[in-house]
Amino acid sequence: MRNIENSIGGLSSKLYKLGIIGSILGLFMASGVCAEYFTNCSSLLPGQYLCIDKNVDPRTQQPRGCNKLGRAKVICTAAPGIICTETSNGTFEHEIPCKYTNGYSYETALLLSVFLGMFGVDRIYLGYYAIGLAKFCTLGFLFLGQLIDIILIATQTVGPADGSHYVISYYGAGIEVIHMDNMTYRMPQEDWGVVGRGVKEL
Repeated sequence: MRNIENSIGGLSSKLYKLGIIGSILGLFMASGVCAEYFTNCSSLLPGQYLCIDKNVDPRTQQPRGCNKLGRAKVICTAAPGIICTETSNGTFEHEIPCKYTNGYSYETALLLSVFLGMFGVDRIYLGYYAIGLAKFCTLGFLFLGQLIDIILIATQTVGPADGSHYVISYYGAGIEVIHMDNMTYRMPQEDWGVVGRGVKEL
C-alpha cells in the first residue's frame, strides 16, 4: 500500500514539474521569444511577405525610383515571426516590377488624337514626328488615319516613341500586354493528343 502511495506521489510531482515547464514554454512562445526565425529576406517566397505601401509618385503614378528596366525598390513586411538579418527587424527592401514613364499622359494623348488628330498633333506629342507631319499634310490621311490612331491610342497599342509607358493612375484602367516567345511554357491541352494521332495516322 505504501509503495502505491509513493508511486502516485512521484507521478504527481513529475506531472507538476512538466506542467510548470509547459507553462513557461507557452509564455515564451506567446511573447515571441521562441517563435522568431532569422533569415535573409531577399530569399522569401510570395506569401511570406507583403508589400502594401508602394510609395506611388503622384507625378509618374508609379513607385518612386522606377527605372528604365522596369524595377523599383519598396519597403515590404515579412510574415509574423520572420526577422530579416539585413535590417534586424521584420521589414526589408524588395524589388517589384513597375512601368517606366517619361511624362507622356494617356488622357492628353487620347484627347489630342480625338480633337487634333487630323493635324498629326497626337503623333507629334508622342514623338512620331514623321508620321505627324504626314498626317498634317494629308489632313489625317483624309481622316482615316485619325480614326485608326484614336483606336490605337485608346487601346494603348501605340505608346510613346521612346518606349516608355503612359502616365495612367496606378490603380486605374491600364492594359497589361502579355508577350509569348519560345521560352513561354504552354500548358498541354487534351485535344493536342488527338491532333498528333491524326497526323501520325495520315
